[in-house]
Amino acid sequence: MPPVVSFKDSLPSPDSYRPDAEKIVTGDPVQTVANGFSSTDGRFNCGVWTGQVGSWRVSFTENEFCHLLEGKVIVTDTAGDARTFTAGDAFVMPAGFVGTWEVVEPAKKLYAVYE
Repeated sequence: MPPVVSFKDSLPSPDSYRPDAEKIVTGDPVQTVANGFSSTDGRFNCGVWTGQVGSWRVSFTENEFCHLLEGKVIVTDTAGDARTFTAGDAFVMPAGFVGTWEVVEPAKKLYAVYE
């Protein structure tokens, strides 16, 4: 039987990355991800993500539940409809969403992704 995963326990060391250069709109949005769990089929993943100030184009192929722990982000779809989220907010980025993700204040979130 697999063990229960607690996010109170230490997670793996985070990996740092940036969006592809052609996707960056503003700033230098350095990000980290520490994946705390992956299902055996690789379709479900969850962990902790951080992002620095900046914005980039996104195209979600997966469904992602987000719980923002710190900071402020704005997601804007291609029609220009924007949603602002701050620490404590929870939301879902649905597969098929296309637009921009902007980190206004350094952000940290718990994520759960289903591909």
